[in-house]
Amino acid sequence: MKAFNKLFQAIDQTTSTNEKTEALAKYLRESEAADAIWTVALLMGKRPKRTVRSGELRTWCSEESNTPVWLLEESYHVVGDLAETIALLLPGRTTNKDVALHDIMQDLISLNDKTDEERKNYILHMWRMLPHEQLFVFNKLITGSFRVGVSSKIVVKALAKVFGKTDNVIAHSLSGNWDPATVTLHELLDEQRFSEDSSKPYPFYLAYALDTEAEALGDVQDWIIERKYDGIRGQLIVRKGNLFVWSRGEDLLTEKFVEFHGLAKQLPDGTVIDGEILPILDGNILPFHVMQTRIGRKNLSAKALKEAPLSMVCYDLLEYHGTDIRHEPLHERRNKLIALLEEVKKQTIASPLQLSPEFPAANWEAVARERMAARDYGCEGLMLKRKDSFYKTGRKKGDWWKWKVDPLSVDGVLIYAQRGHGRRANLYTDFTFAVWDGDVLVPFTKAYSGLTDKELLEVDTWIKRHTLDKFGPVRSVTPQLVFEIAFEGIQRSSRHKSGVALRFPRISRWRQDKDAGEANTKEDLMQLLEVTR
Repeated sequence: MKAFNKLFQAIDQTTSTNEKTEALAKYLRESEAADAIWTVALLMGKRPKRTVRSGELRTWCSEESNTPVWLLEESYHVVGDLAETIALLLPGRTTNKDVALHDIMQDLISLNDKTDEERKNYILHMWRMLPHEQLFVFNKLITGSFRVGVSSKIVVKALAKVFGKTDNVIAHSLSGNWDPATVTLHELLDEQRFSEDSSKPYPFYLAYALDTEAEALGDVQDWIIERKYDGIRGQLIVRKGNLFVWSRGEDLLTEKFVEFHGLAKQLPDGTVIDGEILPILDGNILPFHVMQTRIGRKNLSAKALKEAPLSMVCYDLLEYHGTDIRHEPLHERRNKLIALLEEVKKQTIASPLQLSPEFPAANWEAVARERMAARDYGCEGLMLKRKDSFYKTGRKKGDWWKWKVDPLSVDGVLIYAQRGHGRRANLYTDFTFAVWDGDVLVPFTKAYSGLTDKELLEVDTWIKRHTLDKFGPVRSVTPQLVFEIAFEGIQRSSRHKSGVALRFPRISRWRQDKDAGEANTKEDLMQLLEVTR
């Protein structure tokens, strides 16, 4: 735990990618094998489920530190992080005793089967034993919210440096389901073991947002133009007669997508297709929230399957008859994909697989017009892919671009504010906005990002001077400031007073040129809803 805490501090105190990579590589070379695999798992976001409730931690900390619960709550709102609040309130220890990270992780997992009293005794024992500087990291592990400024790319680079393998091989080995409690790093990265795991997906190739004029990309004939869909990016895998469906976040969702189960027999062994999973009914793409409702169900009824049937819009073929073809040019992979989907159609009346249509364009002006019409097809914009591009790992610039339509926007009035978390815990950065419904302001969304640091400081100062009331960590403020809120989509919602919910809302700009009376209305939101249906 001492070494893991030292690594955490080293990573947290630098913004240099190279320094983070070196620190992690050094740790992996020197740490126990059982600790190393858990460290990689935690940094890759593979955290076990929380076994202790935050309410219990609050109560136990209050008792252990002789701090009233109300004062602990007030402290939490100021600090912005429960793990750090508890670490600050607990008395420090000077013991030199060290505990292995893997032992702590196994203990935390085992708490799931313990009584309330046993769980409390274990947490108090650790709080009383660990040195003060380790309490924060331990508490982050308890709460299941352990995060540190390390991307999966840094983890891959560090492992590649330690094990002498390429980034692509490392990234592929880390994909899929694996349990740090039952596998070592050497086993995980072993190519023989890797080849025996038929469920393993490939690392996804991600596009950058287009940051230049489209004309700067060269001859439009060198590019494949496709629509950018708003669904769940996934890989559909058939190997050894079994079907696996992975999301981009590496969640195995096979059981959720029953429409695809028949493909285990219809697709040849050794097939991996990359595409977008969407709810499509009568040829029309349904809103994303329909997808969320569908996959959130524990039991799928016949009604749910009928109202939100799922399809995969396929745009790439990564494995063909058991051969990895990611190194082949995109246009060749696409030709193989087209032939494969034609074979599937011959075997079934209604295939859940559709080819992502390619938009032929004579020039970039025509592409721009197609982009502007994207919402008519229920899409977010266009994907631009170089015809001779290979399928790479992670986010790379140059060959794949996403060219999204401009976001929708409305002007809302700031009515509530709440302190942020972590480094922003001393500022009011979480805002609630409202639109006019007659003479009444109706809240319609929250937003947390979009302002510059300078603007955040100005707004924070203004909030503290114009507070009308306090509700715990929330302040209601004088309805005066107007902000332009950008968002990607809008749908009806019975859970919101405004009757709508926004997709990916964020602050576009502070409208200091407007007063509250000039903000948008609920009727404006309803009109947007009709236009974007």
